Amino acid sequence: MLTEDQQTEIATTDSRRLRLSTVAVSMAMAIILHLMGQPLWCKCGGLSPWSWDIWSSHNSQHFIDPYSLTHVLHGVILCGLLYWLLRRVSEPSRFLTAVVLEAGWEILENSPAIIERYRAATISKDYCGDSVINSLGDLIACIAGYLLARLLGFRRSRVFFLLTELILLITIRDCLILNVLMLVWPIEAIKRWQAG
Repeated sequence: MLTEDQQTEIATTDSRRLRLSTVAVSMAMAIILHLMGQPLWCKCGGLSPWSWDIWSSHNSQHFIDPYSLTHVLHGVILCGLLYWLLRRVSEPSRFLTAVVLEAGWEILENSPAIIERYRAATISKDYCGDSVINSLGDLIACIAGYLLARLLGFRRSRVFFLLTELILLITIRDCLILNVLMLVWPIEAIKRWQAG
């Protein structure tokens, strides 16, 4: 039987290991994206941490943009799916799995094939991939979504998901569900509506 001090020491060590693993995955993702040719920051040189205009060349080039909210929803979805699929796996392992999956998506999303698919099938005709800082922001947004879903629980996470999708639909005529649909199976009528 472990003493309370020993249990605290183990928990502290596990927490430190999880933080270091998360930073390592983040740094590996950033290095891979940079080696793939993605710019570190917006080529415009502006230091603004955000860009709210999805039609500008700044979209996906600054730390935060409207699509950051879709990455928060990635975290919500991953939290629920991993809890359901990996119920017997420890929570820190599920969290790290979510981080690795999101980092993997960021790398895939910035591959030439996916960039070209976005240009051909969605409203993102000028999409050239994410800057490294934007991908790091997206990863942090996913982590925030994962932690928020843990805090809210399943039912409130569903409400949060639907409200966020609705807000995105109203403000930018796009959302996570439409983004995935248009990437996988484009519908011309939706594309015309999104273009306004």
